[in-house]
Amino acid sequence: MEKLKSRITETLILSISQSNPNNLPNTCSSLLHFLNHLPLFHQMIEDLAHTNTSLCLKNDDSALEFKLKGNNCFSNGDNSNALNFYTQALRVAPRDVDVMGKNLVATLYVNRAAVLQKMGLYLESLRDCNRALAICRSYSKAWYRRGKANTSMGNYNDAVCDLKVSLCMEQSLSGKRQIEGELKLILGQNNREEFPPNGIKCKESDIYDQLQDIQLQCVETETKGRGMVSLTDIPQATLLHAEEPYAAIVSKNCRETHCHFCFNELPVDIVPCSSCSMALYCSQLCQIHARGQDQQFHTKNHDIGFDLSGDLENYVASVTEAIDDGVNIKQNAEHKHECGVNWPAALPAEIVLAGRAIVKSIEQNRHFNESSSIVNLELCHNYLQLDTEAKLELHISSVVLMKCLHHCYRSDIPLNGDTISQVRVGQTIYLAGSLYNHSCQPNIHTYFLSRTLYIRAIEFVAAGHPLELSYGPQVGQWSCNKRQSSLKEQYAFVFLDSSVANYEQQKINPFSCGLPLQVGRLKHDEVKRVASFLCEETGSTHEIKTGFCLSCGAFRDLEASNAVVKKAEICIRRLEGLLDSGECHNAALSNALRSLDLLKSALHPYNKKVAEAEDYIAQAFCLIGELQRSRDHCQASIKILEKLYGDDHIVIGNEMVKLASIQLCLGDHAVEETRNRISLIFSQHYGSQVDAVFPHLQFLKRSV
Repeated sequence: MEKLKSRITETLILSISQSNPNNLPNTCSSLLHFLNHLPLFHQMIEDLAHTNTSLCLKNDDSALEFKLKGNNCFSNGDNSNALNFYTQALRVAPRDVDVMGKNLVATLYVNRAAVLQKMGLYLESLRDCNRALAICRSYSKAWYRRGKANTSMGNYNDAVCDLKVSLCMEQSLSGKRQIEGELKLILGQNNREEFPPNGIKCKESDIYDQLQDIQLQCVETETKGRGMVSLTDIPQATLLHAEEPYAAIVSKNCRETHCHFCFNELPVDIVPCSSCSMALYCSQLCQIHARGQDQQFHTKNHDIGFDLSGDLENYVASVTEAIDDGVNIKQNAEHKHECGVNWPAALPAEIVLAGRAIVKSIEQNRHFNESSSIVNLELCHNYLQLDTEAKLELHISSVVLMKCLHHCYRSDIPLNGDTISQVRVGQTIYLAGSLYNHSCQPNIHTYFLSRTLYIRAIEFVAAGHPLELSYGPQVGQWSCNKRQSSLKEQYAFVFLDSSVANYEQQKINPFSCGLPLQVGRLKHDEVKRVASFLCEETGSTHEIKTGFCLSCGAFRDLEASNAVVKKAEICIRRLEGLLDSGECHNAALSNALRSLDLLKSALHPYNKKVAEAEDYIAQAFCLIGELQRSRDHCQASIKILEKLYGDDHIVIGNEMVKLASIQLCLGDHAVEETRNRISLIFSQHYGSQVDAVFPHLQFLKRSV
């Protein structure tokens, strides 16, 4: 990209720097016309858009090399490295290569299943066996490994059937004896009847609440611009919105650790893309959703090639058909047009995301037999805030993206300025979800299950009242300027400057007494006027003097108190740093306890800094095994947060989880009350989906 940038004329750069959303088609067309005359540009497109020059192509030689390294590690008992090498081999193994009469990918899945069994990861091993059988259902070794996994998991009926199928397919005498020995061992030890059970259910299931018929409307507000309201009353805990992303992409820094489709953390039994070595998935289901079913292995119509009894034949069918039955692809196969080419790795993530949005628009037009046109996503609302360098890079990336997509979609993507200008900065993924405004006192809560956005009312909301969410408790502590700066940087928000200024002016007068206070530094006499109003409201008889408390009349040296707080915070931050590294020194804990006392002497009893200090000290005592003191400080932190956020805020729920964990270890009977409160708070925010969002909470429910 830098070479292309260096070739662009100063005149064109100036035109781009002065561009606005209305003339983007002209500047994009000018840039495209200029670049089309550069051989360097065409060579770059050739390298980025054609699969024969791709760096992420499958390679059987590399796969066999990784497989050999994995075999050597497995023989030497180095299971961790064996697992890594087999996974690397799966990433680069072509799906249609056979080695010694067996499909290479299927063999690698079986080998990895063996390693996972050695590591005690039986469910993951079972899944890899299923993946091997999806490719080759007559693979005796896969059925054998599956039987071993089911045996370890206590699924003895399934294990017997797996081993019987493996026995029918096994060619060697030594292999048959080994399987017969396993069968005899299972039947002898567990005295199980010999009948095939119902096929295993491998399908993934999600918990969904029933969406209520809530009528929502987008309106314009004086202080926040566009926002959402309900036309009807909304009861507390109502699920009022669920939305799939229009387009989504995993962050580049998470490509090796998180699923490229659902964004969940990758398990040890990673499923790589079947056609390229770049995309990684947490399950075969996510792989199918992202890539589409056209390139998947299909074995249903393949003859097994062995004579099986009717019961075993039905069992084989139930197992292999369960692997991809019932897959309902709601989204377009977003990775399909990116598979096997280099441009998704070379272009910025937001540009690749824009490409996915464009492709989705094209696919939707095809589905409804409409004329080819690209939907205007209106993602350029902050374009004018970009500097010259950012505008130039955006233009170049947009032109490169459209040329690359043109190779895949041809006439569906006409190369002109109007088309290219649709690729704009921003990552508006949830089209409807982006309409909700922020409040430091929210009445709705947003969360995600995989890629799906859910919005739930956390209190009763009257008809016509704005529906507003929180960006996190810490945002409410920031100044207006800091909030604006953060939201511009992270979300490209545009602010209504005059309205915000007026709104902030009103907020500075906390008593609504009509005083003409100005935004900025308050003058001394203005402070006295507000204090006078406070004394009248509270009936206080204390004289208003600088540095004296309006409540008790005592003098406070504010500068000295501020110095005490800063000194105490240094010790608390030191303890925080140690906790992040999993350490806790007695000296640091002692200093933190003294600092806590200083904070309590200098700050209001319900100041959040005191709550944070209590929380860190609770963690420290837990780390060194002093659970009773840990519980006491945890409860002290919760008591302060309750005053700040209310009894049923999600912040309280999170802190209660810590408290319940400590109480369980202590055998404290109060844990039952804590668990009930956790259940109430989380149910208000997540409904019945709480177990899907926080699986670890089920442990608290089951524990006695």
